[in-house]
Amino acid sequence: MVERADVVVVGLGAVGSAALYRLALSGVRVVGIDKFHPPHDQGSSHGESRITRLAVGEGSAYAPLVRRSHEIWRELEVASGESLFLQTGGLIMGSRAGGASHHGKDDFVRRTAAVAAENAIPHEVLDADEIARRFPQFQLRGDEIACFEPSAGLVFPERCIELQLRLAARLGAAIHFGETVTAVVDDVNGVEVRTDQRVIHAAKVILTAGPWLPELAGGRLREVASVYRQTLHWFTARDPADYAPGRFPVFIWMHGSTDTDYFYGFPALPGTSTVKVATEQYSDTVDPHTVNRTVPRSESDDLFNKHVAGRLRHVTADVQRSAACLYTVTPDQGFVIDWLPGRSHVLAASACSGHGFKHSAAVGEMLAARAVGTSYADAGPFGLVRYNI
Repeated sequence: MVERADVVVVGLGAVGSAALYRLALSGVRVVGIDKFHPPHDQGSSHGESRITRLAVGEGSAYAPLVRRSHEIWRELEVASGESLFLQTGGLIMGSRAGGASHHGKDDFVRRTAAVAAENAIPHEVLDADEIARRFPQFQLRGDEIACFEPSAGLVFPERCIELQLRLAARLGAAIHFGETVTAVVDDVNGVEVRTDQRVIHAAKVILTAGPWLPELAGGRLREVASVYRQTLHWFTARDPADYAPGRFPVFIWMHGSTDTDYFYGFPALPGTSTVKVATEQYSDTVDPHTVNRTVPRSESDDLFNKHVAGRLRHVTADVQRSAACLYTVTPDQGFVIDWLPGRSHVLAASACSGHGFKHSAAVGEMLAARAVGTSYADAGPFGLVRYNI
């Protein structure tokens, strides 16, 4: 089967679904392909909730993306009547002595406050006494400092993806689920996308396949994109009302000096009695085709003992649910959003390095504009040139 399109989007998770929607909204002929049936639990865009924060300690370059994403989600909520973004406030916390590292950035709490100040994002810097007064759920040592951002909160990833795909289809996008892309080949008119079921000739292709992107893109991108398995855990709170939205924020707590001496978490969502928490690891890479997606109880116990015990009051070791997800990470833990070297018809967006969902709606809009030639902005801090590629 042979098809023609203006743009093909390969991978329909966080960024791919957003790009597909924006392309369909602009009226171009667009085809979306995913080897699974999104929203699914095989990649990076699942797990019920994702933290979003305007004050992005990873760097000011990200602040416009997350701000625009918030605007898009609110627009989609108005258009659909669905809830996509829950504003809870967000607490980024570490030691007053500094040195707490996160996503490769030192002194992450003060970096977050600096980004907030630079971008006129309302925030407060709190000492341990004030943190304890406002949020007694945290069991502190007494040397903590935090940046509190009222506009932070959580987004619902599966809802965002499902809605954008549904709206894209309604606007005329052709969507093929359960279909594997086997090759992306340049031709005289653009690019040829081959799958196990069809061939599509298009002017441009956008690769947003997450952990599968390095093998699709080929070349030296494989050298700078590593895939890591991460785990998510939902622990029982003795009194869920203490952890309800409005009483408890999303948080990132760096209680040690390395990138793995930390955990992050969420309020207990309405109708639940669980607090979702997680950490990150960057020691063991995996293959997305063969990774173990089951999470044994021992992993939940280990996370609880290392991070939760003695830090979240009245959250018990009773784990009601767990899940695994995949991070695709660059050496500097930044994004790649760029045309592939020597391939002017192939635009790639990955790796998101574990902090991508909050930016995904805006990144999708950016990709759509570039693919149809309405934006020729330089890749800037997200370019491959920083890796000499």
